Amino acid sequence: MNDTFSVRGATAGDLRAWARLRTALWPDETDAFGNVAEALQRSDAGNFIAFAADGTAVGFAEATLRQDHVNGTNSSPVGFLEGWYVAADWRGRGVGRALLSAVRDWARAQGCAELASDAALDNLDAQRIHAACGFEETERVVYFRMTLPD
Repeated sequence: MNDTFSVRGATAGDLRAWARLRTALWPDETDAFGNVAEALQRSDAGNFIAFAADGTAVGFAEATLRQDHVNGTNSSPVGFLEGWYVAADWRGRGVGRALLSAVRDWARAQGCAELASDAALDNLDAQRIHAACGFEETERVVYFRMTLPD
């Protein structure tokens, strides 16, 4: 905690604020409230929220344990940063780094030796932020799909 914000594990009382932040990150998500409620119930998840001194939620981070292969990693389980967001007017104040620190501590406590994440190829801001916080790029991937006829 510092004089302007604090970070703690998310609780049921944070669902509405957390869902608002999540919608800001993923505007196409159709059920942010339901998804955060589900995330809170997962035993393999670490969910953190940052609050301004006045109690306003200003950022969140969601992480899970992945047992399957995670591209670019060499161990299992791997902590995976599923979502990481800081409100625009709070960026550059250390909120994102504080959320990431909470996720790193959680992942280590789960027995992880590595933390992984991803970003869209066209999201250059996210790529720069990941690099600035110590992530190293491991590979670039384009996913494909095919609809199979009945």
